[in-house]
Amino acid sequence: MAFQNPEAGAFHWLVDMLESVEVGLVVLDLDFRVQAWNGFMEHHSGITGSHIQNKVLFDVFPDIPQAWLTRKVDAVAMLNTRAFTSWEQRPYLFKFRNTRPITGTEEYMFQNLTISPLTSTTGEVDKICLLIYDVTEFASSKRALERANEQLAKLSMTDRLTGLLNRGTWENLVDAEYERYRRYGQATSLVMFDIDHFKPVNDNYGHLAGDEVIRHTAKVTRNSIRQSDSAGRYGGEEFGIILPETDAENARLICERIRESIEKSTMETSAGNITYTISMGIAQLTDEPENYMQWMQKADEALYAAKESGRNRVVVAE
Repeated sequence: MAFQNPEAGAFHWLVDMLESVEVGLVVLDLDFRVQAWNGFMEHHSGITGSHIQNKVLFDVFPDIPQAWLTRKVDAVAMLNTRAFTSWEQRPYLFKFRNTRPITGTEEYMFQNLTISPLTSTTGEVDKICLLIYDVTEFASSKRALERANEQLAKLSMTDRLTGLLNRGTWENLVDAEYERYRRYGQATSLVMFDIDHFKPVNDNYGHLAGDEVIRHTAKVTRNSIRQSDSAGRYGGEEFGIILPETDAENARLICERIRESIEKSTMETSAGNITYTISMGIAQLTDEPENYMQWMQKADEALYAAKESGRNRVVVAE
């Protein structure tokens, strides 16, 4: 069907398209007064085009970062070139709620934004067009993938039973702390400890109860050390702690706190109540060890001395 008035027909078709397209379209003059506001914007903002016409955008949407958008628009108008901002740089310009059921886990709509200059018949930029793209589904999928990758990375570094660092990760940190000492010479201590008479716990109460004892030991350790310290499960019922910027005496105080807390606690399991103790060895790093393994050996020898002298005690390496 041909239009009797082609120009009027084309304009009607263009307006109809802009009203129905799934992209937000906002036209502003250089004073940020709204000149056009399409159906996408009406639907997601709840504000009609007639209501917002000629109003300053920031008056209607005070949450919009005015200084940031003004800088962007000024650059677009001055250079007569488009600018683009992705959701990763700024999650959204308009704080619209996410209405898509597929991506219902996201509270707000993620948006990409294009800012384009509009010129008058004289060639001067006198208006700005904002195009707002709903990219919530893409952003949500990418964020979920990033969270999954972070979780996988964390799992690869931690012991599944206790949540502490696993042996490989923890040993790498021991090596890094050894090298840091070689460079800066600050006091640092290493702790090796294990659960006393752990085999009888497994034999008398079962392996599930034994796992509970290991988890409890890890929890007490985690709650007793500082954020800068690093605890790991070395294997079986054996654990280790790196105590940066800590001399042997202060390390002993930390270890005594852990030892006493475990000694005084009673584990309630389905197999019965369990009380147990731990033995701990401390080695403050000196210039003597030639590598981190020799440093670990010093702490292990101190742990062995604690075992030999009666268990349930802390021994500092000579």
